[in-house]
Amino acid sequence: MAKRSKVGKFFTPKTVISGIVILIAIAAAIGANVIVPYDPNEVDPRSCFLPTFSKGHILGTDKLGRDLLSRLIMGAKSSMLNAFLIVAFEVVIGVPIGLICGYYGGKIDAVIMRIWDVVCSIPSLLLSFILIAIFGRGNFTGIMSIGIAFIPLTAKMARSLIITEKKAVYVEACKSMGYSDMKIIFFHILPNVITTMIAQFTMDIGAAIVAMATLSYLGLGIQPPDADWGTLLENGMQNFYNNYVLLAAPAIIIMLVTVAVNIFSDCIQEYIDPSQRKLPTFKQYEKRLIHIQRRQKAAI
Repeated sequence: MAKRSKVGKFFTPKTVISGIVILIAIAAAIGANVIVPYDPNEVDPRSCFLPTFSKGHILGTDKLGRDLLSRLIMGAKSSMLNAFLIVAFEVVIGVPIGLICGYYGGKIDAVIMRIWDVVCSIPSLLLSFILIAIFGRGNFTGIMSIGIAFIPLTAKMARSLIITEKKAVYVEACKSMGYSDMKIIFFHILPNVITTMIAQFTMDIGAAIVAMATLSYLGLGIQPPDADWGTLLENGMQNFYNNYVLLAAPAIIIMLVTVAVNIFSDCIQEYIDPSQRKLPTFKQYEKRLIHIQRRQKAAI
């Protein structure tokens, strides 16, 4: 009974709705090559700027006659995949660095944290511009640049969590049993702090979608003719007066997915952190007590 109540607290209406939006975006990304009605890069000069609900083109076409719905679906594949790769990159690099610095402390911790302070002082988008200027534009460079910009905050979060956790009794017990530091860090401490990080990683997916779309919009990320929500925004801006849906459709999708990811992240945080949960009111307790009393009287 208690387990059912606990699960029920997580599956609130906002969690379910935001989760459905995210699942639709992920499903579109995974099955993009199968569900697209047309080749997203197929040019048809006879079908330029078709309006919405045209025959065979629900959302119309762009200036080259390419089907907008197909390009949005294919854009979901690149946008979602890139966002997950960025978060995976920051997790693989940032979490171990933060855990090791927080566990050992000392000069290594001081030097690395000062470096991260310098990196954090540079806006993430500006840092991405600098790295792209050095390594060149492209999808891979965009992923790496945004991932590097996300690493410092991830490392600092992991460091702060392990500083508190390494004082726990079970850590001292592991040391007394002769476990190595790496085994203590990654097999004993990490599982106890990873749940706190999950909410932040989920939110970073939304931030990564927006950041990568921004780079693509500026021509620094995915390069045409490949479809991406950012490149679709840029194309929609250029042809807004010919067909406003070319701009509105990718803008709405980016907004919906990003808001859904942020709401879902907040729900995870509320579920994981008891201090974030809404406590039941006195009236709810009163109703429960009355119900229990009535059942006891009926049993007697």
